[in-house]
Amino acid sequence: MANKFLVIVESPAKAKTIGKFLGRKYTVKASMGHVRDLPKSQLGVDTEHDFEPKYITIRGKGPVLSELRSLAKKADRILLAADPDREGEAISWHLAHLLGVDEKEYCRIAFNEITKEAVTGALKQARPINLDLVNAQQARRILDRLVGYNLSPLLWRKITKGLSAGRVQSLAVRLICDREREIEAFVPEEYWSITGILTPDKIKNKFEAKLVKRDGKKLEIHQRAESEKILAELQDAIYRVDHIHKKQRNRKPYPPLITSSLQQEAAGTLRFTARKTMMIAQQLYEGIDIGEGGTVGLITYIRTDSTRIATQAQESAKTFIIQEWGKNYAPEKPWTYKEKKGAQDAHEAIRPTSVWRKPSDIKEFLSKDQYRLYELIWNRFVASQMAAAVMDTLTVEIGAKNYLFKANGSTVAFPGFLILNKTKVLKEEERLLPELTEGQNLKCLSLEPKQHFTQPPARYTEASLIKVLEENGVGRPSTYAPIIGTIQQRGYATKENRYFIPTELGFLVVDLLKEYFRDILDMEFTADMEAQLDKIAVGEMDWHKVLQEFYEPFSKWLEKADEEIGEIEIKDEETDEICEKCGRNMVIKRGRFGKFLACPGFPECRNTRPLLKEMGVACPKPDCKGVIVERKTKKGRNFYGCSEYPACDFVTWDRPVHKKCPKCNAFLVEKGSKKSGKIYKCVREECDYEEVADKG
Repeated sequence: MANKFLVIVESPAKAKTIGKFLGRKYTVKASMGHVRDLPKSQLGVDTEHDFEPKYITIRGKGPVLSELRSLAKKADRILLAADPDREGEAISWHLAHLLGVDEKEYCRIAFNEITKEAVTGALKQARPINLDLVNAQQARRILDRLVGYNLSPLLWRKITKGLSAGRVQSLAVRLICDREREIEAFVPEEYWSITGILTPDKIKNKFEAKLVKRDGKKLEIHQRAESEKILAELQDAIYRVDHIHKKQRNRKPYPPLITSSLQQEAAGTLRFTARKTMMIAQQLYEGIDIGEGGTVGLITYIRTDSTRIATQAQESAKTFIIQEWGKNYAPEKPWTYKEKKGAQDAHEAIRPTSVWRKPSDIKEFLSKDQYRLYELIWNRFVASQMAAAVMDTLTVEIGAKNYLFKANGSTVAFPGFLILNKTKVLKEEERLLPELTEGQNLKCLSLEPKQHFTQPPARYTEASLIKVLEENGVGRPSTYAPIIGTIQQRGYATKENRYFIPTELGFLVVDLLKEYFRDILDMEFTADMEAQLDKIAVGEMDWHKVLQEFYEPFSKWLEKADEEIGEIEIKDEETDEICEKCGRNMVIKRGRFGKFLACPGFPECRNTRPLLKEMGVACPKPDCKGVIVERKTKKGRNFYGCSEYPACDFVTWDRPVHKKCPKCNAFLVEKGSKKSGKIYKCVREECDYEEVADKG
């Protein structure tokens, strides 16, 4: 009788895909993620006895475990196939304990992609559970529990219930708050630029040149009077080409995507949140039915910090590139990309499982968002394996009296990897200058002065926040999306036009933690903790020792904070809105879905109303006297509707702008952007008015 195998993965989708690859003697079941964890109702860590964790079966997992135990009894061999990372190793370890599998047995299989070749190959390379990886995950879980389950109750006692604090989460909130304070303290400085519109002969050959030097030194113009003086001095100047510098430079492709850069690119290009990006990427990884090809994982494992690509995938990409565009588009040898500091390099970069599976070929089998994300990943991978682009650059120095103007131009000598985005990227790269020769005189058509002001640093978006955390070695690929979600859920920051704005509560919590738990909010300290966890994963540090060295000072900080911090009252902001039930002035409170108006007479008066942010435009519906206000869906997405709802049902997803349509007098809305700038369209569907917004 043939041996029977039980293969356990985390998710039903993954089980379904893998089940189709394996024969009848394999039963593939899902554990539905973790089956054991620390208890929610208590710390669950014995700090007096070597930080021994107390694991319990997760509520609701009883039926799943019963089925797995039943199947395990009938199987000759159990293979644990959770994801190929520390968390997957920990899930496998917990399953081994609960199912009576010896962790030293060859019971663990792992694969970087869910394809038939990868899965069947993994079956031949079973290994024991890697306890170093398990201990690294245990240490992280216990460390986060020690911080969260001690700091959060402190915040509840001193400020208000429902707050939370965490190692990386609190640091992220600090970054948002510190940036806001930088912006508030910023004093703009005036400066001016002067651009010359020049031509060698005809107006059609005109080009721009920036004024950059006076008497051989860099020129800085701080006031209008200085600008006007320079313009007067240049009135009768003769413009002559002094020097022409021609260079050729190679532009190397961007590296393939890792988890953080995937989240950043999807945010910038597709406007996806980190959470949405990871959800869709998980679907592409676990498997999609693509018709005759069956169900197959379309991309490799999505939680990775390495830009490494498997040799076989590089060779396949090279063959594809030569076939598609010719030999010149493939580099002589594959590129190697610099790894970020602290990269674990446990997995490849994120790439398509088959470069031959072009996005356009499988578009009909994917949802709109799946297609867009797959196309992003496919394009980035293929481009990363292509030849560099070759740019011809031209710098022209133009003298006028004792002043120097500079004009830059560039043309694409060879597109290389840019051919994948030729309609978008090549136009941005090409800045043509007319044919010029040294010593040639030019005609100045006009000199254009322009006033500028220095700008404060930009607030963080999801993408830029992830980038700064990653660059400093803080957090790990799987942690970024949950952290960003928690920051908003706890009311520490809100998002407006994709930018994080800290709340009063966010400032309050950060200031308190800064005073008593400075190391918890220190970038270097947090990054060093990540480095220690990495050392545990490769057997270079003992996890008990790492926890002990952290907890000894932390427990003292905690004791001091509890003694010294008094109860902090957050006063509700009073408004001019009157409660129609009892006549009190309503106050602003914060709930799960943001701010709302509430009667301060609670519990006697329980009246609440939505807090409406007026957009400064009138409702476009005839005979309606309402104004447009900003609202939120239950998922937190902004939309815009009439203040007279439900009497008026007007709504739009597009943000109104303070500009009227010249055709019908309704207001205009932002409709994404084109290369030339944002597009404003009339809010009325029956009106076709459209304009390009001012770039300034």
